[in-house]
Amino acid sequence: MSEARRRYDPEFADRIASLPVGSDWSDMPRARAAMAEMVAGLAAGQGDPEGLSWEDRSIPGPDGSALRVRVYRPEGAAGALPGVLYIHGGGFCVGTIEDEHAGAGQAALHAGAIVVSVDYRLAPEHPFPAGIEDCHAALVWMAKSADTLGLDPARIAVMGGSAGGGLAAGIALLARDRGGPQLCFQVLNIPELDDRLETPSMKQFTDTPLWNRPNAIVSWRYYLGDMLGGDVSIYAAPARAEDLRGLPPAYVSTMEFDPLRDEGLIYATRMLQQSVQVELHQFPGTFHGSSLFADAGISRRASAEMLAALQRGLHG
Repeated sequence: MSEARRRYDPEFADRIASLPVGSDWSDMPRARAAMAEMVAGLAAGQGDPEGLSWEDRSIPGPDGSALRVRVYRPEGAAGALPGVLYIHGGGFCVGTIEDEHAGAGQAALHAGAIVVSVDYRLAPEHPFPAGIEDCHAALVWMAKSADTLGLDPARIAVMGGSAGGGLAAGIALLARDRGGPQLCFQVLNIPELDDRLETPSMKQFTDTPLWNRPNAIVSWRYYLGDMLGGDVSIYAAPARAEDLRGLPPAYVSTMEFDPLRDEGLIYATRMLQQSVQVELHQFPGTFHGSSLFADAGISRRASAEMLAALQRGLHG
């Protein structure tokens, strides 16, 4: 389906032409700088949300090295608050906690929670399992530091978008299989879940803005490293997991013109079939990353519904 035939939301019509069709990841430092520049441009003038404090911390990583996290707390909150492990997106290869500073802050404010955003290691320099082990180390630190952080260890959720959503799904599986820390909820926004690249949407969307099949191929090649084409772990590609029983309730969102659309829909349906409570939202006229245009009506609705679901998952 060509761009001209896709029925994008009218608020995106004049913006799509200015967006890159995917990204050139042959030069990763350049790609990372370009991503940071684009996100900064879209966020210009927003500033920090009011009523929120935050600080960067250094915690023990899985290999004994230091791991940076950013801890957000609603100002004036009393008592033990629920916690959220926040995992940024970026195809496992780009992105930083700075890029999603606003999103993590909004989650803390709207859900009334302590949010810990983790600066995990990126591929291709650090292929699987480096990133997910960093995220798991941050989760373990949250649970062990509950008293110091002022959070309730029985109410911890994991949350991420795109590759962050795939990592969040992997963390939910990993925490289940390692016997903790226990999660009460998972938010999987436009998640990257399946390295096999065989769904109809993945085959169809080869030229969509910001993310498409060619990007996905490179992303998985970098992330899986020597595992590519072999026995791929379910924690790297959660869509490969057969047993989804015992996972925490989930909120899953997908975008219509996104190559990742179908793997999100399928994963949500399979969780439902295995008695995991799921709230699933598929947003019409959208594309991967269209939420970056936060002023669009459908982006505001998607954000509001996701934050409401997170609040219910933590406080319900």
